[in-house]
Parts: sequence; C-alpha cells; structure tokens
Amino acid sequence: MDKETIARLNALNRAFYQITAPDFDQTRTAPWPGWETLLPLLSTPLSVLDVACGNGRFGVFLFERLGTNVTYHGVDSNPQLLSFAQTALSGYAARLEQRDILSEPLPAGSYDLVVLFGMLHHIPGRDNRQEFMRALAVRVSPGGLLVFTAWCFYEYERFRQRIVPFPPDLRVEPGDYLLDWRRGTRALRYCHYVDDQEHAALIQVTGLREVLTYRADGHSGDVNRYSILKRET
Repeated sequence: MDKETIARLNALNRAFYQITAPDFDQTRTAPWPGWETLLPLLSTPLSVLDVACGNGRFGVFLFERLGTNVTYHGVDSNPQLLSFAQTALSGYAARLEQRDILSEPLPAGSYDLVVLFGMLHHIPGRDNRQEFMRALAVRVSPGGLLVFTAWCFYEYERFRQRIVPFPPDLRVEPGDYLLDWRRGTRALRYCHYVDDQEHAALIQVTGLREVLTYRADGHSGDVNRYSILKRET
C-alpha cells in the first residue's frame, strides 16, 4: 500500500475516534468475555502494555480480577478516550500515555503481557501489520505473553450491511473496507478483515510460540479471533 493511501486511512480513523469517543466509551464498558481465557495463564506481579487501550477497560478488568499487584501501561492516540481511562483507572497503578502508535514507536522496555485488542483491523497495509506485530513481540519479556485479536466483521451480514464504497482514488488492498458508525453521530472508519491465512502469517512473523488461538465475544460469541503467543525463556 502506498504512503498517501496509508496516511489518508490513518487520518480517517483519527477523525472517527475524535467524533465518536463519547459514544464509543458509553457502549464499551463491559469486559470482553474472551479475556477470561487469559486469566489462568497470568500470574502476579504482572507488567502490562495495553496498546490502543481506549477507555482502559482491559486494565480495569485485570485489576479487578488479579488485584493490585499489576503495573499497567496503556497507550492510545485519542485524548478523550484516555481521559475516560484515567477516570476508570483512578486509584490503580496505571500509567496512561497519549501516543500515535501508527506513526510513533511503541514504548521502550519489556513487559510480562503485551496486548492489542480492537486495533489490528485499523492498521492499513499488509506489510505494516506484519511489521507492527514484530514490534509488539520485541516488547515481550522472556516467558511473557503477546495477545492480539482480529475482528472478523466481514463474516457477518449485519456488519457487511455497513460497508460503504471507498473514494475511487484510494488504492486499497483486498480485505479493506469502510464501515459506517450508527450510534450517535454518524462517522466512517477504515477496517481490514484479517482472514485465516493472514492471521497465521501474523503469528509466524512474531517468532513467538502459539499457545492458543480461539474465538469469542460479540452477540454470537465468536466475532474476535484471539491468539495467545509466548516468548520462551
């Protein structure tokens, strides 16, 4: 994918979250059911990097389920969502940082747990998605875990009904779509459908060992494909 197309798609998604942040926060408060599967694999003390943390609900989930012996670092590009996260995580050992992870490097250091939830489909370009996964893997401590999800929206008619055409001058790749948002203010977001073949390739480029891949979440209980990967000691 060419640089101009990438820049336009990233700008589109930044504008989407600027417009929809309040509605997004109000409709994204409950923990994802798929997170429960992670708990038996985690132990404290636990250092966590939550990439594209949004309103911080995964951090809240960890603190509520594992206690206070968790050190949480959440990064997101949207200041409104980070403000919601700050309120939700008040009183916990949480560090929140505004950072555009699609144009700036990920935070330095290593973590016991690195997660990427609800973000992979917003990364334009197959090569960029692979490079991003490599960068995430580098942040995983020996013995630690990388957990990511791919949103399987294209497999469901209710999401396909929200697809709108791209402008004709945008040179997108197969699996790229524009979806409209129907809660509150209308807005458009760029989303990429990661199929089984690409998902497997994303696991492979990390160099980490696959512990488990499974489906969970949404009304049907399977709209997200999770992969839990481990860096061997």
